[in-house]
Parts: sequence; C-alpha cells; structure tokens
Amino acid sequence: LSPIVELNVGGEMYTTTLSTLKKHPGSKLAEMFTGQPKLRTDSEGRFFIDRPGTYFKYILEYLRSNQVPTQCIQDVYKEALFYDIEPLIKQLEDSPQIFGELVARKQFLARVPNYSENIELMIRIARAEAVASRRSSVIVCVVRTEEDATRCQDALNSLDMDKKSVVKFGPWKAAPSISDLLDCIQMDVEAKGYKISFQPHVAEKGFRFKSHDFFYKFLFTWW
Repeated sequence: LSPIVELNVGGEMYTTTLSTLKKHPGSKLAEMFTGQPKLRTDSEGRFFIDRPGTYFKYILEYLRSNQVPTQCIQDVYKEALFYDIEPLIKQLEDSPQIFGELVARKQFLARVPNYSENIELMIRIARAEAVASRRSSVIVCVVRTEEDATRCQDALNSLDMDKKSVVKFGPWKAAPSISDLLDCIQMDVEAKGYKISFQPHVAEKGFRFKSHDFFYKFLFTWW
C-alpha cells in the first residue's frame, strides 16, 4: 500500500498519508488500512468510504495536528463515533454542545418513562389525523410528580375526548420543569423533520382542575 493515499469520502476527494490514517491503531479508520485494505475503489482507483465527505476534513485535521474542531460539532461527533477515534470522541464529549446533550438533556430524558416511545406515538396520532387537513393536533398530558399523575387521571376522566389519543409524559425525578420537558418534546419532534408548536389545552365544560396545569395541545402543520 502506497504511503500516499487518495480517498473518495462520499464524493469529496482527499489526499493524505497512510501514517495519518493509522495514527490511532485501535480505531476503525486505522483498521480499514491495516493489512489488505477492506475498501472498494472508485473509477479513478481512490479508496471509497461511504460517509459524509464534508466532515471528514475535520477528522483529518485532528489526525494531522490534534486540532479539535469548533464547527459542526454534532456532525463531527457522529463521524468520530463511526471511525471509532477514541481520543477525539472524548474531547468532543467535553465540548459544551455534546456535554449538554449527553450529560444534561439525555440524562434527564432517560428519567422520563417511555419518552422515546411517546414521541413516536405522538407522531403516529398526528399522521393518522392529517388526512385532508393542513394541521393535526395531539393532546399531551405532562405530570412531574406522582400526585400530579393521580390528579391528571381524574382530570382525564372528566375530559370529553378519546382518552387513548392523549399521550402522557411523566412523572420524573429530576430538576427540569414541565416547560423544559415541553421544549424537549418540540426539539425532538422537529429533529425528525416535522413542523410543530404547542400551547396550553383549555378544556371546556365542568372541568375539575385548570386544564393547563397538565394538558397541552401540540399542533403539527403539514403545509
């Protein structure tokens, strides 16, 4: 294998040295070029890696000079995980963006029962109600404590709606508030490509509690 290596990474062309690619022997990137290369080549004979080429330049910069990227942190982190470059992964995890997501937000959401499943349930309900409509709405019940969960159930029993269509989040034991969780729900649904907003849901007749204590309407806009 030549000491100079030409690469085609997702359509972006790079030239580097074999020693740079193998700088971290335990990485997946190094293994690609250890022994007989396990990569296909393009029509020009360049080794082809089927990954986003835009971010590979940041990987190369780190391998060449130990320079940790300050741009596109989230995307570079995904590539560092794919190539299994452990030192870069650890340094990126210390950055405010990754630290805040992994240590703060993700750790909080891990304490909210069935959070990911409820996000998917919201989307399924919204899509089912989207036929011939510009918008569809999903009612969400958010409770932070066990006491609120009981009160919410009482409130649900007095609501004039299909209770199966109400998606319940909580309770949880962590510092973030209900408004923090609502922001997380919006962030994660929007990350899946949907346009969404929310507001307190005001129930109509004879409601035993103030409905906005628990209930919120998430509005999906389709066009």
